Amino acid sequence: MNEQRKTPLFDLHVELGARMVPFAGYSMPVQYELGVKKEHEHTRRACGLFDVSHMGQVLLRGPNPAEALETLVPADLAGLPEGRQRYGLFTAEDGGILDDLMIVNAGDHLYLVVNAACKEQDIAHLRRGLPDHELEVLDRGLLALQGPEAATVMQRLCPEACEMVFMQHGRFTIEGIEVWISRSGYTGEDGFEISVPAEQTEALARRLLAEEEVEAIGLGARDSLRLEAGLCLYGHDIDTTTTPVEAGLIWAIGKPRRRDGERPGGFPGADLILHQVAEKDHQRKRVGLLGEGRAPVREGVELYDGDGNAIGAVCSGGFGPSVGRPVAMGYVSIDQAAIDTVVYAEVRGKRLPMTVTKMPFVQPGYHRG
Repeated sequence: MNEQRKTPLFDLHVELGARMVPFAGYSMPVQYELGVKKEHEHTRRACGLFDVSHMGQVLLRGPNPAEALETLVPADLAGLPEGRQRYGLFTAEDGGILDDLMIVNAGDHLYLVVNAACKEQDIAHLRRGLPDHELEVLDRGLLALQGPEAATVMQRLCPEACEMVFMQHGRFTIEGIEVWISRSGYTGEDGFEISVPAEQTEALARRLLAEEEVEAIGLGARDSLRLEAGLCLYGHDIDTTTTPVEAGLIWAIGKPRRRDGERPGGFPGADLILHQVAEKDHQRKRVGLLGEGRAPVREGVELYDGDGNAIGAVCSGGFGPSVGRPVAMGYVSIDQAAIDTVVYAEVRGKRLPMTVTKMPFVQPGYHRG
């Protein structure tokens, strides 16, 4: 068995009583002494601190990194202002999704954050696809401070960062530590993602945890929070078998990159993806599902229509602590994807009704200014 890698906060997690589990090649905290439900509720009510140092952080430099990256990603990157961040997708030639990522225009270069489980393949994909550009793989920690009190905490440590709005990025100093901060996150709440030199990650984490509003939060609550926010997890809700259109991620395809845009296509799988965008010609769709009672409906559960015909499957699911009901996302045939359609999830031999619903399941708390 391969030894699990450790983030700069491994010793702190152990000190805090975390239950550590293997995740994406790393030993990561799934929960602390509070437990998943209370960690989830605390983040929604106050502020949680997440270790996301396992993610890949990369700088892309060259003659025109935004224009170059558009050959691999369908986002509008040429139109991304300096100091702003955008969600992107690496697409495959057959229209599938290789990974999702965050892209920052940092002036003379791009700063990318990619998923931990895909980072080696993403880096190889970038090097192969952009041979004339320089790729610097960073050794930095990454902390996510999330929740309605995140700005209250940040105001004490770095008030300048609180002047940013959702999906804005800046370079700051917190008590002598140089940090890169994006006002964004994966919980549906206001928050900040803080990139920090590896050797100073623990000191900053301890400083943040010293604030009364902040609790350490593990992967368990991170998953239930992002599910309630209707956000995809690569390898579960999106993968090489799903197109951006099927996944409900049309908004990640920049308008200038579409058929009638200024820079149509030019990315892998463009013909199929842009056909699906323009013609609405796809057979299935990712939808939100609300259950009844308290029994969670997990990933892989088959879905049926009222006549007993198989129509799809759940890709992520669990009990939503903030919703008070089972919540899930799943792929269903397009004729069953309308809001308020009732479908049936087969759990331990029983068909449980679930209602197709709009996402997110909770009201977002993003600070849009």
